[in-house]
Amino acid sequence: MNGYLIFILALLVFSRILSLIVERLNLSNLSTDIPEEFRGVYDEEKYAQSQRYLKDNTRFGELQANIMLPLTIAFILLGGFSWVNDIAQSASEHMIVQGLVFGAVLILLSQIVGLPFSIYSTFVIEEKYGFNKTTAKTFVIDILKGWMLAILLGAPIFALVLWIFDAVNMAWLWAWGSLSVIQLFILFIAPVVILPLFNKFTPLEDGELRSSIDDFAKAQNYTISGIFKIDGSKRSTKANAYFTGFGKTKRIALFDTLIEKQSVPELVAVLAHEIGHCKKGHIKKSIIISLASSLLMFFILSLFISKPELHAAFQIDGTPLYAGLIFFGFLYAPISMILGLFNNILSRKHEFEADAFAAETTGKPTNLIDALKKLSVDSLSNLTPHPFKVFLEYSHPPVLERIKALRKFES
Repeated sequence: MNGYLIFILALLVFSRILSLIVERLNLSNLSTDIPEEFRGVYDEEKYAQSQRYLKDNTRFGELQANIMLPLTIAFILLGGFSWVNDIAQSASEHMIVQGLVFGAVLILLSQIVGLPFSIYSTFVIEEKYGFNKTTAKTFVIDILKGWMLAILLGAPIFALVLWIFDAVNMAWLWAWGSLSVIQLFILFIAPVVILPLFNKFTPLEDGELRSSIDDFAKAQNYTISGIFKIDGSKRSTKANAYFTGFGKTKRIALFDTLIEKQSVPELVAVLAHEIGHCKKGHIKKSIIISLASSLLMFFILSLFISKPELHAAFQIDGTPLYAGLIFFGFLYAPISMILGLFNNILSRKHEFEADAFAAETTGKPTNLIDALKKLSVDSLSNLTPHPFKVFLEYSHPPVLERIKALRKFES
C-alpha cells in the first residue's frame, strides 16, 4: 500500500483517538462543588447548567467527529478526490482554472456536509441555553458573505500561489513573501472593509465609559484610533472585546452585550488588558511568529507538492499543483499541531502578562477579576478544564488561574 496513504490514514485515526481521550479526561475533571472564587457568583443551578452545556457540546462534537472521520476516509479510499479532479480538468485546460474549480468543489462539499452540524449547534444547543440570537436570515447571509470573501480574496490568493509554483524558481520563498504582504494588507484593511460586512461598527458615544477609556489611554501614552460598539447581540448573548488592525486602522471593538453586562470600571479593566497586549508587543510577536511559521510551511510544501506518490495516495494521475497543495495539508497536520502547542503556551503567557498590565495600571485588579467572573458565568464557561486539554487546546489560561495570578496584585 502507498506509504503516504498509510501515514495519512494513521494520522486521521490518531487524531480522533487523541481527541476522544482529551474530551473524556475533560469531562472526568468536572465537579459539582462550586470553586471558592465563584461562590456567590454562580448559584448551584447555574453552575449545573454550565456543566450540562459542556457535556452537550462535547457529545455533539464527538458525534460530528465520529461521522466526519469515516466520511473522510471513505472519500479518500473510494476516489473522491479523483472524481473532483475529473470535474476540474473537464472545466478547463488551464491549470489555474482547474485549481480554482478543484478547490471550490471541495469547499462546497465540505460546507454541505458541515451545514447540518452548524445548524444544530446554532439553533438547538445554543438556543437551548439561551445564547442564540441568530435568525435564519442572518445565518444564510453569513454563509453567502463567506463565499463572497472566498471568491474575492481566497480565489485570487490560491491562483497566485499556483502561478508562483508553476512559473517561478525558489517558488516557496516567493510564495511566502507574496502571501506575507497580502496577510499584512488584509490585517490593515480588515477593520474597515471586512469586519463591517458581518457586524455594524458604531463609534462609542460620549459619556462616562468613553471618557474613562480615553483617560486611561492618555495616562498610558496610548493612542486609540477609534472605539466602536458592535452589534454582537444579533448573533449571540455572549460578550467579547478585541483589538483589530494596526496603524491608522487600529480599533477597539466592544460587543454591545459586554457594555450592557459590565460596569464602567470593569470595562476599563478589560480594555486595559487589551491595551496591555499592544504595550507588551504581543501583537507584533504574534505576527512575526505567524510569518515564520508560514515560511517553514512553504519550504516543506515545496518538498512534497509534486511528489507522484502523494498524488497516487489520493488516486490522482499525474501531479497537478493544485491537488498537491490540498494533499499537503494532510501531511502537515502533525507539524501544525506541534507549532500550535508552542503558540498556545506563548499565548497563555501573554494573557497573564496582559492581565498583570491591567492590574498594575488601573491599580484595581478586582475590577478585572469581577469582569472575568461575569464573562465566565454569562458564557457558562468550564471553570475546571483538565490540564491536558488546556495544554493541547487553550490559547487562554483557565479563568481560575488568571484570577489566582491577579489576586497577587491586591497587596
